[in-house]
Amino acid sequence: MLKRLLFSSLCLLFFIPVFAQTHEDSVKNQPIADTTSKRQLTDSIVKRVVVDSAARHQPTDSVQHNKVDSMAKIHPVDSVVKHAAVDSTSVIHKPAIKAKKKSSLKAVTKPQAVADPELKRSTVKTISDLRYNAYLKGDDLDDMALAGDLNHFPSPDNVLKYKKQLDLSPIQVGQLTKLSNDLHRKKIEMGSNIIRNEKMIDSLFHLHQIDEGSLIFYTNRSGLYYGEMKGAILMACYNAEKLLTPAQIKKLEALEKTSELVK
Repeated sequence: MLKRLLFSSLCLLFFIPVFAQTHEDSVKNQPIADTTSKRQLTDSIVKRVVVDSAARHQPTDSVQHNKVDSMAKIHPVDSVVKHAAVDSTSVIHKPAIKAKKKSSLKAVTKPQAVADPELKRSTVKTISDLRYNAYLKGDDLDDMALAGDLNHFPSPDNVLKYKKQLDLSPIQVGQLTKLSNDLHRKKIEMGSNIIRNEKMIDSLFHLHQIDEGSLIFYTNRSGLYYGEMKGAILMACYNAEKLLTPAQIKKLEALEKTSELVK
């Protein structure tokens, strides 16, 4: 009995560590298997997520690439259009600049041809340089002799221009010359009076010394001087008509018409 008990106890002592070790090995091996399976699952999940994200990002990348390509294609087109617009504007504006230069040169050269070096500057603000010089020289800028010329009463100056063609006698030439000289002297006298009167009117307004009485006085004097000049011119036409024959007057008018046609 004792032998049997010793044998059984020895067997128990021998097999208990073996079973314990195998149990520990089984426990140790199970987590390894579990962890490996878990790692395989996580790897497969990560791979799927990566694949899905890559699949999602591919269209956006392609869209971006397409946008970049389209912008790259549009940019040269825009640059070509801009260069064409610049070239067209430069081509269009070149003739306009030349035309302006030519017109400006013409506008500058015209007054130089007409300019009179003997023209004096007017001393009165209300009288132009041309009229100022006409008053000083005794020239008629207002055609005051027109009423006589249109009604067969020529001015003595016009008759003396054609004295050879009209076959004027020495007496006629002398009398017409006297009429012309007297008229010229009278026009210079009235011209200087007009200049002086206009200067007075301008100074009265400039100095604020004008009143109703002085205004009426000087404007009436202005009309008096103009009227006296016109009366002297028409009186000369009236006296010249008396010195000519009807045939001479008719021939004078024909000569004046031909000279106007030639001009």
